[in-house]
Amino acid sequence: MTLVEWIGVFMFLALGAYAIFGIADFGGGVWDLFATGPRKREQREAIAKAMGPVWEANHVWLVFFMILLLTAFPKAFAALSRAMFIPFHLVLVGVILRGAAFVLRSPGITRAGAPERVWSWVFGVASTVSPLLLGMGLAAVSSGGIRIDGDQVSAPPLETWLSPFAVALGIFVLTLAAYLAAVFLAAETRGELREDFHRRAFASGTATAVLSAAMLWMMARYTPWLWEGFTHGVSGVLLFIGAVLYLFSFILVLQKQYVLARISASGQVLVLLLGWVLAQWPYMIYPDLTFEAAKAPDATLRFVVQVVPVGMAILLPSLFLLFRVFKKEPLSEAD
Repeated sequence: MTLVEWIGVFMFLALGAYAIFGIADFGGGVWDLFATGPRKREQREAIAKAMGPVWEANHVWLVFFMILLLTAFPKAFAALSRAMFIPFHLVLVGVILRGAAFVLRSPGITRAGAPERVWSWVFGVASTVSPLLLGMGLAAVSSGGIRIDGDQVSAPPLETWLSPFAVALGIFVLTLAAYLAAVFLAAETRGELREDFHRRAFASGTATAVLSAAMLWMMARYTPWLWEGFTHGVSGVLLFIGAVLYLFSFILVLQKQYVLARISASGQVLVLLLGWVLAQWPYMIYPDLTFEAAKAPDATLRFVVQVVPVGMAILLPSLFLLFRVFKKEPLSEAD
């Protein structure tokens, strides 16, 4: 493998980790916004407990991805910073507001005063808008609307992140986030609360299936080159595997086997994301910027490839310990 391919693998793993953990956390915020019924307060308590003190750690994968992009592919980083200035900053504002609201609205779980209700609303809205914009940004990179000619970058919003294909993909990512979160929450709750999240997993899973079919049609309609790559060769196989994993996870939800459903749903996300990446390869920004054209000098790439394993040797055990401490079920008095 070349240096560019190694860094591409690192970037995919970072993006995949964020797609599973970060997007699921966004989905938790979506269900917080739409908490309803006689157990509305308990639903929000369950979401807060599931996200707990570890949710902010999930953003480390997005930071890691952005650092790799800036260091290894500075031309792509510069082009995207200009082309996607508005949606990227909206995502950043959403993440910041979401983090602040998650803390400031905590007292509202037990005493729903006006400030707490406002912060709870901010938390839910920011959690909903952020994955929507991330999906729109992904579509913009692949749609061909961003054009690069030397130092000039052209990216009309209606042809990039506000195009019909981008809006559709954003809605799909939002729905997928809601499905992942509902499955995760069903696995971490009991009794009537589990039934609440079971119904949400069923509803969002059904919507995800419908939107998946719609997305394939829109891909063929608006990005035929991506459709060709995504439905043939290795990507076509991965698309089939992803569909099977989704069906498997949905059946497991119906059978209320939530732990296995969580694994298969996460696998679906990784497989489909890999298929998308391979369908777009070798372009970072279609059709004007490839990985090779955007890369930094080989000395920089070599340094990144050597340093990343050292960083992972520190980060991964730290994250494992974090989740082990805060996600472990507390011992009962009998224990």
